[in-house]
Amino acid sequence: MARFRTDCIEGPLRICFEMMGHFIGSHPWWFLIGPLILSTSLGSGFYLLEDTMSNNIEEQFTPVDGRAKMERKRIQETFPGNDSMFSRLRLSTDGNYATLIAASDRNILTEESLQDVLDLDFKVRSMTVQFDNRSFEYADVCAEAMGSCASNDILDIIEYNASNIDSVNLTFPWHYCDSRSFASYLNLGSVKLQKESSLVESAKAIQLHYYLREDNTTKTDLWLESFIRLVSNKSSASIQVSYSTSRSMQWEFQKSPASVIYLFSIAYAIAVTFSITSCWRLDNVRTKVWVASCGVLSTGLAVLSGFGVLLLLDQPFVMTAASCPFMILGIGLDDMFIMISCWQRTRVLDSVPDRLADTYKDAAVSISITTLTDALALFLGYNSPFGSVQSFCLYAGISVCFCYLYTITFLGACMALNGQREAENKHWFTCSKIPEDRPSTNSKAFSICCVGGSYNQITEKEETEPMSHFFGRFYGPFLTHKLVKACVFVIYAGYLAVSAYGCFILKEGLDIKNLALDDSYIINYYNSQRQHFSEYSCNVMVAVKQPVLYWDEDEKKHLRSCISNFEGLDFVNSTFAWFLSFEQYANETSLNISSQEAFQTHLSHFLELNSAFKQDINLTADDEIQASRFFIQTLSKTTMTDMMTGLRETAEGCPVELLVYHPAFIYFDQYTVIIDNTVQTILVAVIVMLVVSLILIPDPLCSVWVAFAICSVIVGVTGFMALWGVNLDSISMINLVMCIGFSVDFAAHISYSFVSSHKSDANEKAIDALAHLGHPILQGALSTILGVVVLSMSGSYIFRTFFKIVFLVMTFGLLHGLVFVPVFLTLSGACVKLWTN
Repeated sequence: MARFRTDCIEGPLRICFEMMGHFIGSHPWWFLIGPLILSTSLGSGFYLLEDTMSNNIEEQFTPVDGRAKMERKRIQETFPGNDSMFSRLRLSTDGNYATLIAASDRNILTEESLQDVLDLDFKVRSMTVQFDNRSFEYADVCAEAMGSCASNDILDIIEYNASNIDSVNLTFPWHYCDSRSFASYLNLGSVKLQKESSLVESAKAIQLHYYLREDNTTKTDLWLESFIRLVSNKSSASIQVSYSTSRSMQWEFQKSPASVIYLFSIAYAIAVTFSITSCWRLDNVRTKVWVASCGVLSTGLAVLSGFGVLLLLDQPFVMTAASCPFMILGIGLDDMFIMISCWQRTRVLDSVPDRLADTYKDAAVSISITTLTDALALFLGYNSPFGSVQSFCLYAGISVCFCYLYTITFLGACMALNGQREAENKHWFTCSKIPEDRPSTNSKAFSICCVGGSYNQITEKEETEPMSHFFGRFYGPFLTHKLVKACVFVIYAGYLAVSAYGCFILKEGLDIKNLALDDSYIINYYNSQRQHFSEYSCNVMVAVKQPVLYWDEDEKKHLRSCISNFEGLDFVNSTFAWFLSFEQYANETSLNISSQEAFQTHLSHFLELNSAFKQDINLTADDEIQASRFFIQTLSKTTMTDMMTGLRETAEGCPVELLVYHPAFIYFDQYTVIIDNTVQTILVAVIVMLVVSLILIPDPLCSVWVAFAICSVIVGVTGFMALWGVNLDSISMINLVMCIGFSVDFAAHISYSFVSSHKSDANEKAIDALAHLGHPILQGALSTILGVVVLSMSGSYIFRTFFKIVFLVMTFGLLHGLVFVPVFLTLSGACVKLWTN
């Protein structure tokens, strides 16, 4: 029975690459200079880098078409803000503000500590800032309410006099004074109440907010920068100050690329050193020092061209794309090691074009498979709803394509020129012709420095490297032993078990503070806020989207039923609504509001007394209520995802059309799409990888093993990243998409070599594949790990996450390529033997 093969494409490709290799070997200078000119031209796009930088956190790290963004648009259209009536509660965005938390290890509600807080507040309010040759203060840019700057309730309560604290019966979470109610939970943190009372006994933190108008961004940004400088060293013996502003996270995030620039040079220096060291031969002619150096240069040209062409096309560049060069370095070096390995198996006495043709015939299809799978995985990831993922995938995908192009052309030309030097038996450094054997009259030092060009006279090939000899003579037979195979299955079962456990405990979502550098001042602020102000969560806006007859008892019952449903949730604390306050006012003043005319008449007077409620009602020209809104205070008793989802589901179950919204929902929306989108991308990618493997690897069974390896590596990386403290967010999603491509590389190389082997026995095929590619695969994995290991020193969560996942991908990819897949391939031996007969 003839063996079933799928080499209808792979066979012609090998012939095409053989012809290409011969042509490049015959005209190496064309393919050396051409890529240099092309990359230099495209690299001019880097002049546009600053103009194309797009690091807006909301745009890049939240779903592009997130539900909350559409809800915000509806809120802004229905309830336009009022510049003269500022209300923090009614903001549809985070607002424009500065904030500080003054904390104490003891009670901060003492006269001494409060005086420090008041002094700090005075310095902030009286701080002068220069703008356009004029100076201005907080009062000139503050958000106004009732004709004055929006104030901090806790300071109003003590009337800006620290000694008054002893005479104030402060209550929590609300304080009532002079017919006014103050939300004390917004200003006081880590509160201890008197036993069975709402009276405050002590508190450990006070938070102050300074809200600004949004009409002059340049002016307010200057004030916020001055605020940061002012409070950065204002901690004292009685209070510790942490601080932030509405612009801080954006400003701190933009510092991240600069923090890793120096790491690029270190990474490439390590890569060059490792490549040269691993390609070094004691033979001064056969050594591949220049090829290794050109391999690293080739990856640099690929990044220069890939980034340059996209910058010239005005594609947004997000900071996440800055990790691409590290990935391209690993891919390029992996291909280079494969090329060198195949070159060393060619006949030394053949001409350089013939040797390069044989190299391309063996290596080009293999690296084409991995490049195609890498690029397809990245381009599939471009469908992500996150702008940061799209930018990374596009820049990385195009760079991978250029990396492949330059490996085939530029690196091939370098190998041909190096081959010409070898053919003339010239020294790698001096390029002078040297003897193949040490003359008897010369010293051993002369042999080390000035002798080279020997080869195996029997096979007419270069001498086998020690590592290749190790893989072929020792490791391969050891791995294919029956007892060792059984141990491999046990190890794999343990690997799967641990990975599955990690997948079950994987957490979702991007903690916004992770976008800042580790030493950023806002880290202290977020930690302090979490420590002292974590009991109360968002004050969520609930918009009534339809006209409601508020004077009709039946419709009021529907609305009260909705409110009851919200308050029945264990994470909802209270409801604040204009119509509830209006009803209370009507009851206290004995007003009849059961008819439309009476309701509208008395409502008008009520809104004059409580002007803030005017912002909660959308009235038509006939004073009919088109839409309105109320607010529910939530508690930190559940995750943000469950809270947002629970509120939305409750709103959808109400008989009245409702919309729930909070500015933070813009970021929480990532939780609703991240898992589904990641799983969908991975599944589609695996199917595509399987199709590619079936087309290019001339054995369907081996293609299935490649797809299996992809799934296995992804499960392992996902599980172990959870155990390493990495959440599933837009940052790690980038790396998981990249993982799909990387996980193909090692399995594809080994599988392709296994299928291409002329050995008849499955075990011998596995040994032959390991002997040929075990060393270059090991080199490729180690070079990638060494290339990214410097990122472990980065102060940025983004780049540390990149290192962690690439490390896991390389480790597990290597484990599959050199252990699991070779053993599993031997299981197909019976089938292969049957098909061969």
